[in-house]
Amino acid sequence: MSPRSVAALLLAGLALGACGVEGAKLAGTEADPDNRTVTEKDFDPKGNFSAPTRVDNRWHPLAPGTQFVFEGRSNRGLGPRPHRVIFTVTGLTKRVDGVDAVVLFDRDINRNKLLEAEITFFAQDDDGNVWNFGEYPEEYAEDGSFDGAPSTWLSGRLGAQAGVLMRGDPQPGTPPYMQGSAPKIGFGDTARVVHYEPRHCVPVGCFENVLVVDENNPLDPGDGHQFKYYADGVGNISVAPGKGGKEREILELVKVQTLRPKTLAKLDRWALRLDRRAYRTVKNVWARSAAAKARG
Repeated sequence: MSPRSVAALLLAGLALGACGVEGAKLAGTEADPDNRTVTEKDFDPKGNFSAPTRVDNRWHPLAPGTQFVFEGRSNRGLGPRPHRVIFTVTGLTKRVDGVDAVVLFDRDINRNKLLEAEITFFAQDDDGNVWNFGEYPEEYAEDGSFDGAPSTWLSGRLGAQAGVLMRGDPQPGTPPYMQGSAPKIGFGDTARVVHYEPRHCVPVGCFENVLVVDENNPLDPGDGHQFKYYADGVGNISVAPGKGGKEREILELVKVQTLRPKTLAKLDRWALRLDRRAYRTVKNVWARSAAAKARG
């Protein structure tokens, strides 16, 4: 079945963007500095996650059934090639490091071939900050066969810790923050709020007061920097290469849609298969984790 467009979501993002960054602040943001300067050091799984799967952060909302489709180009060693990434907010959750997290399922397609299928885990704290709890990214060879999942990590396992994916009230000039830490696999993505761009256009539309974040991994300097652009009420709308790096990935949001229940159920089953497979392929990380399940 064909998905239904969520033009209303985009219109909401445009409307909020038109209000300006100051004019559209959520209630309580100015009274609570925690969502401006929070870092990975503030992680408190026992005292600050009363409704973790309700992710309504204005810069990174995750409504179940929403799908984001990005298209662009990247260089995976054979020169720039067409690149497509499809993110789906599933109807699943998984308990990680004491917190129930939303399960995202994404597929990375290069030259019309599936190179990676991944489940990731995000949760929102009581201050509106969105946290990254880990990932299981399956990699596939050119012939489609499973090629391992070496970049797997889960907060609370093997020295890994959750990080801040998006602050509740991101502001330029504030300290950088880690988006997750897994030293055993060399993962230590760090983000810094750069500025708010007055206007930024992608295929789905033009947005005002767009948040720009600079990301890099200090544990892998050769990977370079990457700029991500976020629209108020929508989320990530584009990705552009920064200094360094060889992949030089460029992505733009070409479609946002709410999936029909049957389509979402099919993708949920695919994501559950990945979660089950992880207990076999990365036992040292997954063995003691709770299985992903449908939202209660």
